[in-house]
Amino acid sequence: MSHVGVPRGTVRKRRTLALLTTGVLTIPVLAGCSSGDEEAPRGVAQDIAPTARQAVADGSTVNWAIDALPATFNAFQADADSATTRVTEALLPTLFPMDKAGQPRLNPDYLESAKVIEREPKQVVLYKLNQQAVWSDGREIGAPDFVAQWRALRGKDSAFWTARNSGYERIEKIERGADDLQVRVTFSKPYGDWRSLFSPLYPKEITGSPETFNDGARTTLKNTAGPFVLRGVSKADGTVTLARNPRWWGDKAKLDTLVFRAVAPKDRTKALTDGTVDVADVDPSTADRITLARRDRGGNGQPLTHGPGADVSPAAALYSYAVAHGSDEKAAEAEQAARAKNRKAVLAYAAEQKALRDFAVRKSLEPAYTQLALNGESGPLADDRVRRAVARALDREELARTVLGPLGLPAKPLGSHLALAGQPGYADGSGALGEQNEKEARALLADAGWTRGGALQQPKDTKAGSEAEKKGGTEGEDGADADTGEEKKSTGGAEKEENAEKKDAEKTDKDAEKTDKDAEKDEGKADKASRDEEDSAASRDEGLYIVGEDDKPAAHAPAATGTSAVPALAPARHAAFQSAALLRQAAAVLGEDGAVAAQDKQPGGAAGAYAPTGTPAPAPAAAKGQLGKDGKALTLRFVLPSGPGSQSLRTVEDKIAAMLEKIGIGTEITKVPDESYFKDHIASGVYDLALYSWPASAYPATDGRPIYAKPEPATDGSLLVEQNYTRVGTDHIDQLFDRAAGELDEKAARDLMKQADARIWAAAGSIPLYQRPQLVAVDKKLANVGAFGFAAPRYQDIGFKNRQAAGSSADRKK
Repeated sequence: MSHVGVPRGTVRKRRTLALLTTGVLTIPVLAGCSSGDEEAPRGVAQDIAPTARQAVADGSTVNWAIDALPATFNAFQADADSATTRVTEALLPTLFPMDKAGQPRLNPDYLESAKVIEREPKQVVLYKLNQQAVWSDGREIGAPDFVAQWRALRGKDSAFWTARNSGYERIEKIERGADDLQVRVTFSKPYGDWRSLFSPLYPKEITGSPETFNDGARTTLKNTAGPFVLRGVSKADGTVTLARNPRWWGDKAKLDTLVFRAVAPKDRTKALTDGTVDVADVDPSTADRITLARRDRGGNGQPLTHGPGADVSPAAALYSYAVAHGSDEKAAEAEQAARAKNRKAVLAYAAEQKALRDFAVRKSLEPAYTQLALNGESGPLADDRVRRAVARALDREELARTVLGPLGLPAKPLGSHLALAGQPGYADGSGALGEQNEKEARALLADAGWTRGGALQQPKDTKAGSEAEKKGGTEGEDGADADTGEEKKSTGGAEKEENAEKKDAEKTDKDAEKTDKDAEKDEGKADKASRDEEDSAASRDEGLYIVGEDDKPAAHAPAATGTSAVPALAPARHAAFQSAALLRQAAAVLGEDGAVAAQDKQPGGAAGAYAPTGTPAPAPAAAKGQLGKDGKALTLRFVLPSGPGSQSLRTVEDKIAAMLEKIGIGTEITKVPDESYFKDHIASGVYDLALYSWPASAYPATDGRPIYAKPEPATDGSLLVEQNYTRVGTDHIDQLFDRAAGELDEKAARDLMKQADARIWAAAGSIPLYQRPQLVAVDKKLANVGAFGFAAPRYQDIGFKNRQAAGSSADRKK
């Protein structure tokens, strides 16, 4: 599995959203909302071939595949990506890296201690630095470095191009303690996530001025303080080369050099077989090939039962031979050429399989989860009843089994938006929404006015709102339907519609069902099954849009007046672990104040959003079994990336579409290029349903806040969404995040996060499905590297096993 960075672009100022007091979402269950035990289930262990340092040889070089060269070495800029994180972890201080359980743990290489020493009248944290900790130029790490980073990130000086300032804006002052190795930090407001600050810590030479912060750290890091130093960057070779730090005071790095090499996910198999890389995240198909290669080692020279030509039957092989040696010279020549091409492919495949025997697949669960996002800004999903119906139709266990089961990983659906299994504070909050129940899902749709005969009815002047609107809530904003331009009301809440309207909807639904049953009796069960299968396939196939395959370039819609294109912001540096296939281009079209620019959602609007001329039309409005209202069928736009690394997502999408079809919801599938998926669709709001991932965090109160914050309307009619691309949020959720961020008692903060998670489940804008699999191909002689799970790598421990540990004279490499 590959990872992704956050977007490139210019800086944006972070807005502080005001807490509103109206329109708090009413949810059906708050007390006892957890559907499981409060004790966190055990997570999947990391798989890194752990080896004692004395069993790891000194020297050698390891080549580690990354998606692309880092866009910047400044982890606090908007275009920092997964490569930025990977490199800076080996070069710069991380004061509290995550451990195996996803908890922040003090790093003794940099700190002797760090703790809250005062709570009243203000919170004070005292850092006691490791006496040996120095920068690569020999200067000791100290208070001036903390002060310079605080001033750069606190948000008061717009000359610093920063992507985030969470926590730094709460610091009132930083002082030298009793000596140069003590740093005293005083907060103006309590901050429970104080351990998230100053990681990575940059030297004052970088953070001390806007010039060095903005530009100086983008392409190089001259002064570092990790087990490695930056030796050089080669754009021509696509490499970042690190060398052992001679001034490092901790455990000496086992490797002489560590090379991060840019290799696209689609090229990983070739890079492994030709010896270009030793470590690489891979997809399931490459992992399967490695497993087969190791299995075939004992095949005693027998032909491979997989790969090119393996599926040719004896009869087909005999026929091919006959044609190749037959009297028809033209046919024989063509067949001989085809046979030669196949032989070449078979030999190449066999050579690759032989090379892959030298690798092992390390497996764990990545510290990130995949969700189904429901865009609540406009259209049918603006009604919270429709969102909840979609969520209640999903068999999340089946979806988790689809992705994780074949890999031998635990296939349990995720129960929290704010913690992963194995992390302290994890609790299954899905009970606030309810379990899968197709009957109740249909009832929610009927309550919202969607009935079987609704697609054939004449449009009415009245609009169906959600319960919160009838109670005076203000959760949504007026928006335009993406397909027709009709004005819709985005609302939230849980109150039922008027009883008379509900009875009419139920009666219409029952009448339609009775008519269908009578017809089925006359037609016969066999004919009915055949027609249903054809209708189901046609409904999905006719809704398939493959975008970007025509010759005509799609037109871009202009941004709203007064806005400019700048990037969406990562909630924290952990956002660098987002999926490459999903979030490779996470640059939203935003206003200077953080607003997502209004997009023309008519055909020809956002690039890649609509099908080219000549593509099949969507399914008929009166498709068999599909619900409708006011003459319009209930069809949702499901947007997916089309790249080769997204096959598992497309499999999940197929199953979700089938589940929704059972309750009368149609889906219109739009496949778009990976590079436009996030920028032109998710961040711009041009979708109804989508699959994408968010990373785990040890600091959910800080890092989860911008993902679930209630969107705020801007003066130009757009929404300030931060990272809440579902556009679904409530005041109460915001308040819970703010309270948790200022809570110094860890248990109390976790309880507040559990309450917030229950509210997020009830709002049904984001439905967690499963924790992402982590598959890493690693040279089998390497130790202490692979699928790390939650924990940060200890780069100084990575190396090749020595001869005694490996039991072979061929262990040492390079």
